[in-house]
Amino acid sequence: MSELLKKKKNGYLIVPEEEKMAYDYCEGYKSFLNKGKIERFCVEESIRIAEEAGFVPFSYGTVYMPGDKVYYNQHGRAVIFAIIGSESAEEGFNITAAHVDCPRLDLKQVPLYEDGGLALMKTHYYGGIRKYQWVALPLALCGVVCKRNGETVRIEIGNDPEDPVFYITDLLPHLAKDQKEIGGEDLNLVVGSKPDAEEDGQPYKTSVMKILNEKYGLTEEDFETADISAVPAGNARDIGFDRSLISAYGHDDRICAYPELTALLALKEVPKKTCVAVFADREEVGSAGISGMRCSFVSDFLTELCGDKNARRAFANSCALSADVNAAFDPTFPSVYEKRNSAFVNHGIAVSKYTGSRGKSGCSEAPAELLGKLFKIFDDNNVLYQTSELGKVDQGGGGTVSQFLAERNILVVDVGVAMLSMHAPYEAAGKLDIYHMHKACLAFYENY
Repeated sequence: MSELLKKKKNGYLIVPEEEKMAYDYCEGYKSFLNKGKIERFCVEESIRIAEEAGFVPFSYGTVYMPGDKVYYNQHGRAVIFAIIGSESAEEGFNITAAHVDCPRLDLKQVPLYEDGGLALMKTHYYGGIRKYQWVALPLALCGVVCKRNGETVRIEIGNDPEDPVFYITDLLPHLAKDQKEIGGEDLNLVVGSKPDAEEDGQPYKTSVMKILNEKYGLTEEDFETADISAVPAGNARDIGFDRSLISAYGHDDRICAYPELTALLALKEVPKKTCVAVFADREEVGSAGISGMRCSFVSDFLTELCGDKNARRAFANSCALSADVNAAFDPTFPSVYEKRNSAFVNHGIAVSKYTGSRGKSGCSEAPAELLGKLFKIFDDNNVLYQTSELGKVDQGGGGTVSQFLAERNILVVDVGVAMLSMHAPYEAAGKLDIYHMHKACLAFYENY
């Protein structure tokens, strides 16, 4: 009667023939990560990929026909891609929604100062980080400066192997006896140490500003209008003798965004329902703001596609995958996981009926009917999947954008890749799982 019991099994033992496909797919994914170190660059790169595939900017008032490919750019920080289906939009949308913001260190508006023979920059961390992980680490600066004359300057220093990097110091162990933790105001970037010989007042600041002025035309006041972040400088790399895992900054949640887009591009025929891929911002700080999922830009876009009168009916007929990562079981720290209900690396995508924390607080729970239909689609299309929770019941927890889709009366379930070291500067995830996230999104677009 063994057929009555379900056993967890590594995906490489189930679909060994897909190893090369998964590895090849992940080469494109690694390139996407390397080019999209911040949400702005991620939006840029995804639009470039989409435009090469025939997508055009969305235009209000235009009547779109089945097969048309459009994208809507939300202030350069979020983007929506859509392929118009053969059915009326009133029949609903098939939506996948990921986020492309990641934990990082943002420069303060008045960042540059000097002290102790060094030029430094003040930062304000963004999202849930463990501060000690960000010290003594090569960092890159990425972002934009919008000058008062209307010019926008793109900043990217540290990602090219020939670039300098930036650095946050830490105490040597010989002097760290009384150090309890790293504080937020301790995350100061070292950006220079050579004084300007012609400046008596602030020679280290002046030296740095001369370089920035020569290269980018910046003055110190331009930092007041800048979005510049410090992020890990290294590129995505394979892990292990078998190269089956990827170490990278930004897996959470570009590991779901990229498969959303590639699945949309892989649609060979006009889909029945209009298929939509959302790359949202601000999820790591609660999805607030003009580019977060609490903003109306997603529902406004969908409403424009189906018309004001039909929007409520369209939303009620829609379904969404809230595409976000989950925690993979880590055998080094087993005490925080409930092993029976944990996801495992390379066992397929992780489907979470609910997220939230302590008594499912703040979660959107998927109904059984949705899960039954979705799992049938995955089974029929050979998608590897597993069910999962984020740790023990009272240990912690987390949230996704699912609740904001549910507030719009859209059926939604959390689906994503399980990974190790979530929110660390370098996270780890399995190649087979990443590839099956692509397969899952494609199966959902075509069959739900």
